[in-house]
Amino acid sequence: MAFLKEQRLRGMPAVLLLVLALLTAGCGGTLGSSAPAAPSLPAASQQAQEPQGEPRPSQQIQEPQGKTQPSHQGAPSLIPATVVEAVDGDTVVVRLGDGRTERVRFIGVDTPETHHPTVGEEPYGREAASFTAKSINGRTVWLELDVQERDQYGRLLAYVWLAEPRDGSEAEVRAKMFNARLLLEGYAQVLTVPPNVKYADLFAKLQREAREQGRGLWGLPAQGNQGKAGQGGSNIHYVGNMNSKKFHRPDCEWAAKIAPGNRVYFATREEALGAGYEACRVCRP
Repeated sequence: MAFLKEQRLRGMPAVLLLVLALLTAGCGGTLGSSAPAAPSLPAASQQAQEPQGEPRPSQQIQEPQGKTQPSHQGAPSLIPATVVEAVDGDTVVVRLGDGRTERVRFIGVDTPETHHPTVGEEPYGREAASFTAKSINGRTVWLELDVQERDQYGRLLAYVWLAEPRDGSEAEVRAKMFNARLLLEGYAQVLTVPPNVKYADLFAKLQREAREQGRGLWGLPAQGNQGKAGQGGSNIHYVGNMNSKKFHRPDCEWAAKIAPGNRVYFATREEALGAGYEACRVCRP
């Protein structure tokens, strides 16, 4: 029988012999596999590479439906300091925790000057300086920096918080940030200098509220040629800005943004140029 079995095997094609060999190797093998599959990473290793709750770099965090969060929202990084002196409405000297003193310029706002080397004292400058001094002299504040930390004069640029914010929401900015308070009370105008624009849109909104309600410097009578201003506007053809030294057509968007205390009126273009004012590049008077 063994001889006959051997003869039959010799007569089989090579392919059938190969199939028989694979079948007799046992049912544990897998046809076509020559190496075991690579092991998956353990759960602990996966968590170490990507912590739970952290979005991947390619993911975008989706806001809840029906809610729109402002771009500035999120607890900011803060530097505690004590205000030593108010230089003017928008600049103070502070003492940091290590004992160093820094001159701090408020970001995003500009109060009227009190002792500027070229423009001198501007309307409402003393009131703004007095308000800042009474509000924060000797007080502990928290400084929030933006992209650019210092200006060309070496001053630290900061948003000044009167209390530590939790999330930087609009409500907190209104209630706790001194820069915002200056705008809301009409002691300052918006001054946006990129790249420090974190709260620029909100600041513009706060200034608009103060202007519409005539608060602070927005309630001042117009300065300059009072006689012409009092003639019902019949002789007023151009409006100048005493701060920027530029003049505009009365219907120019930039003319509407001039604080009343900084306005001056001109009957002719030549009068404005003769007074040292530069023509607006938007309305081209």
